[in-house]
Amino acid sequence: MEETRKKHEKFMRAAIAQAKKAGEAGEVPVGAVIVCDGRIVARGQNERERKNDPTAHAEVVAIRKAGKKLGRWNLSDCDLYVTLEPCAMCGGSVVYARIAHVYYGADDLRFGCCGTLMNIATDPRLNHRAEVTGGILKDECLMPIKEFFREKRKAGKRKFE
Repeated sequence: MEETRKKHEKFMRAAIAQAKKAGEAGEVPVGAVIVCDGRIVARGQNERERKNDPTAHAEVVAIRKAGKKLGRWNLSDCDLYVTLEPCAMCGGSVVYARIAHVYYGADDLRFGCCGTLMNIATDPRLNHRAEVTGGILKDECLMPIKEFFREKRKAGKRKFE
């Protein structure tokens, strides 16, 4: 059990590193990694601002990279680790990519669709379901997001001083 927890924390820390890079680039700091056969095959971070692409969420970026690297769209032997609970679009991408398991850090109270508002990944009406486990390194995953928006609010106040 301890070994499993350490494995999940290792991969989540890799996702956190991606989130921090996204934040440094001016993006909302969310990061993701795709794991296959116990190793990271793809990394992603939010790129919406840099690419002017509303679909460039960390999960989608990582899924696209994994598909290219592995040479296939079906990622049924892969797991997704992401710092923030996937939204509807990303949950749908998990289903379409056939991801086996989604591990996320922090719940997304506004847009979370892997357990908070709904759970697309486990919806029995869809042809594929992924297992979902949330709360892995929750506080560590929330920290970059909280800091990012705290700085945004400060910057907004400075504009009006």
